[in-house]
Amino acid sequence: MVNDNLLDNLTKIKKLDSQNMLGSLQLLSKQVEQVWETAQDLKIPANYKNIQNVVVLGMGGSAIGDDLIRNLFADELKVPVDIVNGYNIPKYVNSETLVIGSSYSGSTEEVIEAVKKAKQKKAKIVVISAGGKLKYFAKINKLPALIFTTENNPCGSPRMGLGYSIVGQLILFSKVGLLTLTQKQVKEIIKTLAYYDGLFGVLTPEKENPAKQLARKTINKSILYVASEHLLGNAHIAANQMNENAKRMSAYFAIPELNHHLMEGMVNPISNKSLLFIMLESGNYHKRVVKRYDITKKVLDKNKISHVSYKTQEKDKLLEACELLVLGSYTSYYSALLKNIDPTGIPFVDYFKEQMSK
Repeated sequence: MVNDNLLDNLTKIKKLDSQNMLGSLQLLSKQVEQVWETAQDLKIPANYKNIQNVVVLGMGGSAIGDDLIRNLFADELKVPVDIVNGYNIPKYVNSETLVIGSSYSGSTEEVIEAVKKAKQKKAKIVVISAGGKLKYFAKINKLPALIFTTENNPCGSPRMGLGYSIVGQLILFSKVGLLTLTQKQVKEIIKTLAYYDGLFGVLTPEKENPAKQLARKTINKSILYVASEHLLGNAHIAANQMNENAKRMSAYFAIPELNHHLMEGMVNPISNKSLLFIMLESGNYHKRVVKRYDITKKVLDKNKISHVSYKTQEKDKLLEACELLVLGSYTSYYSALLKNIDPTGIPFVDYFKEQMSK
């Protein structure tokens, strides 16, 4: 059942949102400010700058931020960056590899096992976590570690602590010389996140709120996010949050890649009725990519598939990513509320973890 009168009613929202995900959304900019301050005392060994590649170990909300980073900074990163979502590490990992062990809880079993294997291969390891076994591993092995506290993520979900993980890892990349992140940029990130929290947040009525309007269009739909180039990581994050927060089947695709295969999968009229393509568009895309969006929408129309576009307001690529980070988070949150779903709980993930522990 859809709750049609909910999104502008703060009392009803707070009643349904029993674990205060809203608080985490509103504190995203504070997470950034906090992790920046925490990182000022972090010392990275000088030889960590002598690397040939980067491997990030992480799962779920602890890893998706890296997909944003490697897409957003593709034209600035000086070495390849791979993300490992599992127990094993690539054979090429060696003493010239920077390995980032990322786990919000610090107890993610895949990350713990993989980081131990990286240690055996003498990789240069740095840890980012709120604590747990990963913090202990870093301590006993005298590894640099960015350990943050989580007071600005009251709902406790790693996927809602992206200010910590994304900017925290940007700081790590900066400290080893792979990209530049200045205090001025961090201030711009904080300011931009706060601005869009106001625009997309609960106090802005639905008639003036793009995130509420977008969430309304997702009702009874499976969501396919589409993005390109520097914003592809945002589509990944938005899809993951739609899965977990709204309990809605969601995935993401890239233009131009989807133009080479996915359009031929649009002809089944039964499945098409349940689809909504959300196109994340930018004036910073390659001009040929911009043209592809227009043609792709025509193909969707020909196959009677619903689609909606969001064009970024920001002109700077980094700030565009911040804008979409807030948009995607709030859209998934409102999508959950409209179906009377408490967004924080993840019962099937919890069930799976319980079964794995037996």
